[in-house]
Amino acid sequence: MKVRISKEVEMVEEQPLSPMARVFQSPEVDYCGITIMGFKTKFCPDVLLDALKHNVSKHPRFSAKLSEDGAKWIETEVNVEDHVVVPNIDPKEIGEDGQSFVDDYISRLTTIPLDRSRPLWDMHILNVKTSDAEAVGVIRSHHSLGDGMSLISLILACTHKTSDPDNTTIPSLKRRETVTHGLRKQGWFLRSIFTVGSTMTLLWNTFVDVVLLFATILFLKDTKTPLKGGADVGRNPTRFYRRTISLDDIKLIKDSMNMTINDVLLGITQAALSRYLNRIYAKNHEEESRALTSNRNHLPRKLRFRAGCTVNLRPDIGFKPLADMMAKDSKCRWGNYFSFIFLPFSISLQTDPLVYLEISKSMMARKKHSYHAELVYFIIKSVLKVFGAKAAATIFNRPEVNLTTCVSNNIGPMDEISFRGHPIAYIAPSNYGQSQALLVHYMSYAGKMIISMAVDPTVIPDPHKICDDMEESLKDMKAALSERGLL
Repeated sequence: MKVRISKEVEMVEEQPLSPMARVFQSPEVDYCGITIMGFKTKFCPDVLLDALKHNVSKHPRFSAKLSEDGAKWIETEVNVEDHVVVPNIDPKEIGEDGQSFVDDYISRLTTIPLDRSRPLWDMHILNVKTSDAEAVGVIRSHHSLGDGMSLISLILACTHKTSDPDNTTIPSLKRRETVTHGLRKQGWFLRSIFTVGSTMTLLWNTFVDVVLLFATILFLKDTKTPLKGGADVGRNPTRFYRRTISLDDIKLIKDSMNMTINDVLLGITQAALSRYLNRIYAKNHEEESRALTSNRNHLPRKLRFRAGCTVNLRPDIGFKPLADMMAKDSKCRWGNYFSFIFLPFSISLQTDPLVYLEISKSMMARKKHSYHAELVYFIIKSVLKVFGAKAAATIFNRPEVNLTTCVSNNIGPMDEISFRGHPIAYIAPSNYGQSQALLVHYMSYAGKMIISMAVDPTVIPDPHKICDDMEESLKDMKAALSERGLL
């Protein structure tokens, strides 16, 4: 069945791509977003087809294809059957481990490009039982359609609370105050001194970050480690791994250490990657198995290990109803309105696991007091306007190549949600096509924190061990706080 575009949509036949969307259309930066969802029941494909037939025409990006020069969206008729894939699976192919079958299937998808003659998305339904789901859905969309916030907002708009089918669940989020409540009570003189000092620090931090940005674009590379990929990473198949940890434990640590959830997650990530790399370096030194489990430090000195961290540039953060995101001049617009910053990870063995949290808190406080993210977006937009998409893609991709990894975090629904009677067990967003061998995405969902990793298996053959290290790091941090009576 073909879905025709409504008269309201036909008034605008072509729309230009946003600056970041133009970058993602370049051969050097050909990223795709992938969202993996587990369902608690077997999935009926007819339900999905019916929903798409009635709603896909309401969304301009999902009912438009690219122009030949990749600069404009051209509205088109959508045959939803072309975008929904339900493979006929022989039970013998699945074997005893449904998760391995699902992982292999999704990995093969990363080698199959999206058809550019039609809208750049598709959906796959796998009625295969895994350890934590009865069926798995995979949404694949080109990154030029929108960033993670946009796509998760679309999912929320199509679902409802499992416990209350008449209501959707839109998580709210507020920015933290930059001026403390105590300072507001001080006199104008002290506030003026704080303002001047804060402004000078902001300008200095921004200057340093811009210098490091251009150095990274031109020559500054991270140390070659077992986690750093080579030039072929973006062309290799990508595999995805997932682990669920307690959101309540993360919140306990957040409150005890007076930090944000992002700070806690970055502390966990640094601790886990330090453990993982230390084990690998120990093996390379042909240590005995007994020594491998000890606390001996085998990490190289002066290790430069940086992570790109995505930053939402919208004035309103958190998810909004889809209609609000599609509205003109919205403060929470649909599209690719994000930038990135560089985080210098501390890869080291610490006897006190809370040190990782203190490092991440200090690092993020420093990065928040800088216009790094805004300037990156401005520079890419300016280069695109003056020199074209290829030059802008180079500015975007060179730091990605020279950094080791990328980390992002999305807030998700606070309650379990369902899609037309199909309860969702988990939501795991990720990407592929990037120039890094390891991507780490965090997403909260229904009282859980879901860790989703995208890896190049030729570089990282055992990513489940990184997930194990994350779980152990979280336990160690919680135990250290409990021993000190802080929980």
